[in-house]
Amino acid sequence: MEIQAKEDVDMQKKWWHDKVAYQIYPKSFLDTNGDGIGDLRGIISKLDYLKSLGIDIIWLSPIYKSPFVDQGYDISDYYAIAEEFGTMEEFDELLAEAKKRDMHIIMDLVINHCSDKHEWFQKALKDPDGEYADYFYFRKGKNGNPPSNYRSYFGGSCWEKVPGTDKYYLHMFAKEQPDLNWENEKLRQKLYEMINWWLDKGLSGFRIDAIINIKKNLDFPDFEPDAEDGLAACYKMVESAEGVGELLEELKNNTFKKYDAFTVGEVFNMKPEELPEFIGENGHFSTIFDFCAQCLSDGEHGWYDAPKIDFDKWRKTILGSQLETEKYGFKANIIENHDEPRGASRFLPEYAQNPAGIKMLGTVSVLLRGIPFIYQGQEIGMQNAKWNSIDEYDDISTKDQYKAALAAGLSKEQALAACGRMSRDNARTPMQWSDEANAGFTTAKPWLKVNENYKAINVAAQEKDPSSVLNYYRRLVALRKSDEFKELFTYGRCVPAYEDTDGIMAYYREDENKRVLVVANFGSKEAQIRLDGSVKKVLLSNTNDAEKSTVSVGASELKLESCEVLVVLVK
Repeated sequence: MEIQAKEDVDMQKKWWHDKVAYQIYPKSFLDTNGDGIGDLRGIISKLDYLKSLGIDIIWLSPIYKSPFVDQGYDISDYYAIAEEFGTMEEFDELLAEAKKRDMHIIMDLVINHCSDKHEWFQKALKDPDGEYADYFYFRKGKNGNPPSNYRSYFGGSCWEKVPGTDKYYLHMFAKEQPDLNWENEKLRQKLYEMINWWLDKGLSGFRIDAIINIKKNLDFPDFEPDAEDGLAACYKMVESAEGVGELLEELKNNTFKKYDAFTVGEVFNMKPEELPEFIGENGHFSTIFDFCAQCLSDGEHGWYDAPKIDFDKWRKTILGSQLETEKYGFKANIIENHDEPRGASRFLPEYAQNPAGIKMLGTVSVLLRGIPFIYQGQEIGMQNAKWNSIDEYDDISTKDQYKAALAAGLSKEQALAACGRMSRDNARTPMQWSDEANAGFTTAKPWLKVNENYKAINVAAQEKDPSSVLNYYRRLVALRKSDEFKELFTYGRCVPAYEDTDGIMAYYREDENKRVLVVANFGSKEAQIRLDGSVKKVLLSNTNDAEKSTVSVGASELKLESCEVLVVLVK
C-alpha cells in the first residue's frame, strides 16, 4: 500500500486535481431581467456567493442558441449565445469576472447531435444526396420500415423519415436532435475549429455530453426487442461499435490537449477494462462522471419499475468504484445533476431527509477521492418537488416515461408518482434564493414552477444560520481545500472501513503522513464503532461544531447518532 501511495502522489499533477466544481443550470439559476428565465447576468451577480462556497470551476449547462426542445441540448448555432440567456458580450464579462476571482468556466459540449434547425441539417434536408447529408446518418428504409429497430433514449424509433424521400435520419435522442456523422472528416474538422474558438476565448474546458454515442455500428443491425413496442434500446448498437477511442484521441489531440483544458466526459457505455484509456495519465478526458450510484435506481423498463436505493448496495458500489478508479486517475463525484432527481430525496431514507442527513450525504461525497461536483441548490439541501399533474412538467423525458408507465398498465396516479420520484425536472426547479415571491429567482412567472418548500429552504435564511446546510458545506469544502489536508484529500488513498457494520458508510483517506476517517451513520438507531487507533483531532461534525465536539481526543470508540457524520484525524 505504501508503494501505491507514492505512485499516486508522484503522478503528473494537473491544475484541476485539487479543484471543486459547481454545476449551474442557467435557465433556473437567477433571472435578472424579469422574463422568468435565468440569465448570464444572474450568474455574474452570484460569483462571490460561489467563491464563498469554495468553488473553483463552474460548469454551465448549454447556453448556445437553440429551439430548446431538449433544454438547449439541441444546438442550432454553436457560435451564438441564446437570447434567453443574454449576449456574447455578457458571456465575455462572465469569463473576465470569473478570472478576477481565480475561477474557471467550463461549458457543455454537445457534439453527438445538433438541432434540426442547424444550418447543416437544413441544407441536408434540401439535398438528401448532397454534401451536408453526409454530416448525418441518412439511410434507406427496409420494406417500408425504418433501417433498424432502435428505440431512442426518449422513446419511439431512432429513425425519422426524411420528407419526400425513401430515406430516414438517425436521432438517438429527440427527433429534433439528428446525430452527427463522425465518420465524416470534414464535419470533424468543423467541430474542432468550433471547440478551439471557445478555448481561445478563455474557456477552461468542457463537460462533454453523450460522447460515447459518436461511434456507431455502421451496419445498423437489428437487435432482439426488449419491450412490448418491438424495439431495442439504441445503446445496444453503440455497445456493438468498435473504435470510439480513436475518435476520442483525435478530438483530444486537435483541441483540448493544446490548451491543457479540463474535460469531464458523460460516459455510460464504457467497458470497465477501458477505464485507463478514459482517465489514465494519457486518457481521452481529464475525468468522467461517476454514475455508479445513480445506476442503482435504473428500472428494467423505465422509471415506473425503478428500485429503491438499497443502502448496502449503494455503499458497496461507491467504495468499489473508488478502489477501481484510483489505480488510473480521478472520477468526478456527484450526488445529483440536471439529469437526475435531487439526491436528498433519492439516496436518503425518509427519516434522514433533514439537514443532518443532507450534511451527512454531502460529506461522504465531497471527501471521496476525485473531483467533487456540487449541483446548484445541493448546498442548501434542495429536494424533489411535489407534482400534481403531468401538465406541470416541462421535461421531454418525463412525459415519455409517463406514457411508458401508462402503457405498462399503471394508473395515472402511479405513473405520476414514478415521475415524481425520478423526473429530471426535480433538479430544474428554480434556485431558492429567499422566501420572497418565486423564491427570489424572478419577478415574473418562472418558466418552471418553484418548489413549494422554498420558504423553509433558501439561501438567505441559511446565510444567517451558522448551523445551516449551506454553512456546513462551506466548512466541508474549506476542509477539503485546507493547506493541512489538501494533499491528502486530493491524492491520498480511499480505504473502505466498517463495511460489515449495518448502516455505516465509512472510509479512510490516507497517505504516508496522515490518516483521516470519514464515518457516517445512515441507520435509524445509534451506532457504536471501535477505532483502529485513536482520535487525534475532530475535523468536522454535522451535529456539533468540531471545535466543541463531544468526541474526546484519544478516544478509541465513537458513538454516532442516527444521521451523524464525523471526520476525524486518527493516530
